[in-house]
Amino acid sequence: MRDGDSTAAALAALAWQIEAGADEAIDIVPADRFAEAAEAPARVEPAAVPQNRAAPNRAAPLDDEPQQVNRPRLADASAGPIPLRTPPPALVDAPAHTLARAARSLEELREALMAFDGCPLKDTATNLVFADGNPASRVMIVGEAPGADEDRAGKPFVGISGQLLDRMLAPIGLDRTSVYITNIIFWRPPGNRQPTTAEVAACLPFVERHIELANPDVLLLTGGASAKTLLARHEGITRLRGRWFLYESTDMSRPIPALPTFHPAYLLRDPAQKREVWRDLLALSEKLGELAQP
Repeated sequence: MRDGDSTAAALAALAWQIEAGADEAIDIVPADRFAEAAEAPARVEPAAVPQNRAAPNRAAPLDDEPQQVNRPRLADASAGPIPLRTPPPALVDAPAHTLARAARSLEELREALMAFDGCPLKDTATNLVFADGNPASRVMIVGEAPGADEDRAGKPFVGISGQLLDRMLAPIGLDRTSVYITNIIFWRPPGNRQPTTAEVAACLPFVERHIELANPDVLLLTGGASAKTLLARHEGITRLRGRWFLYESTDMSRPIPALPTFHPAYLLRDPAQKREVWRDLLALSEKLGELAQP
């Protein structure tokens, strides 16, 4: 094989790995994990005893009557809010909960996350991705998980999805100085894979405390993972988007209106859905106007 052919083959193999999500090296020498798994002796772990706490009253659609479980329907835009329903008790990482509740400011919360070792994603990520924008904003945007660009910069929504988000917000008069942005996961999952349930559970107490400390007027939840986690819902984002919910957690003095919508990364794959997000953003702008009235 000529040198040129071997170089082309190597570049093609590298491009295939990048498309498959293997875009970051975490060791100098490759390791055969399948061989290690075959050699490792079988080990039976003792059953863990879950630690429960009462889950906050996090979500209620603004319907005219409580919804039946697993039977979602479209919200009635003319109806007022209903009493918040209580979801079943949820498993929560106890050390994460203790650290998060102890934070009395956003800076203290960031320092608590820097010291927290309960999420394995921290071991493979480059940076903690905490927040960006204006902490005093009336609008808090909560996305899903950082990507490669966000991991390098240590800020959420700075890649191509973030650029699209900026263009989406501009027509309703919002920008990075008038919104506050974070994610439900603070470290990048390797290969941009979906975070696991355990990883979400480890970060959730910090996300809840983050919202409490920022205390926005409105939440914009971008993507299914963000919406389903914070609203304690089982429907997909296609059913949730465009509907107003109430979000509430343990130490909040008032519930916060929350609007799920599609994630900008999804719009890059399916641009036809931009019209639906535009309707959501108009609803967000209208809600801000309503809340500003005495």
